[in-house]
Amino acid sequence: MEPSNTELSTLDARRARFPGLPWAVVIGLAMLAIPRVVLHDLGLIEEGTGTNAVLVFVPPAVWVAVALWRRVPKPFVTLLVIGALSGVFLTVGHQLLWDVGFGDDPPRLGGNLTDLDPAAQAAIIRFFAAVSSLFTGVIIGAVTGLIAWGLSKITRRTAADT
Repeated sequence: MEPSNTELSTLDARRARFPGLPWAVVIGLAMLAIPRVVLHDLGLIEEGTGTNAVLVFVPPAVWVAVALWRRVPKPFVTLLVIGALSGVFLTVGHQLLWDVGFGDDPPRLGGNLTDLDPAAQAAIIRFFAAVSSLFTGVIIGAVTGLIAWGLSKITRRTAADT
């Protein structure tokens, strides 16, 4: 049984709502970044390996594919939200695994801040690591959002021409 026009307009209205996908899907897509965080912080994968590359590039590619497949009305906004949530997960993961990742050799400040209390140094470094993780997620979301937006314009234009 095909949906009626009323059901379609209701569906379109729901899809047009923020963030363009159900929240469970948004959270699930953002969580695709978690395995790399955990494996990297536990020292189980290294930068520059094929496994690391897969864990870096596949999640954002999946984000773009889902945005195009589901024809989200505002792919840039949708993927920006997914990226921001991914940044939150990145932040939480790094903070929870901080001691495991660094062990007995945590990062330290240099220069004029070398003599600062080690607890204060740790707080400062962790704060900026958290900001960096959040920023990374937002930037990845913005870049993938721009890619999805551009591809959606191309695919919609191509579909309209046929």
